[in-house]
Amino acid sequence: MLKRILMLDDNQDILDVVKEALLYERFEVTITSEPENIIETIKAYKPDLVMLDYKLNGTRGDDICRQIKAHHQINNIPVIICSAYLNKDDLLACGCDAIITKPFGLDELVGTVNGLLLVD
Repeated sequence: MLKRILMLDDNQDILDVVKEALLYERFEVTITSEPENIIETIKAYKPDLVMLDYKLNGTRGDDICRQIKAHHQINNIPVIICSAYLNKDDLLACGCDAIITKPFGLDELVGTVNGLLLVD
């Protein structure tokens, strides 16, 4: 069974590239640029991992991560925050499991995802 990944970013180009890279690596990927109702989206899709952009229109990825980690139904899902605005201490304080600095290489992306999902 393929591992499921949900990615939220407001940049469609990044969503498209990441989706293609992860599909190639044999993951099931759903992308969205809409932070509204993201908790409900996560509960419905049941991903094995969530990737969040840090700076989104109207909200921030660290705030969404805090919501995920505080929600009893989904708090066990690993969260990666992708950010060009890097303050690792602040981002780790939100409870994320990994941080990827933008711009990032596809090897780093795949390695981080595989590491969190323990994929061989």
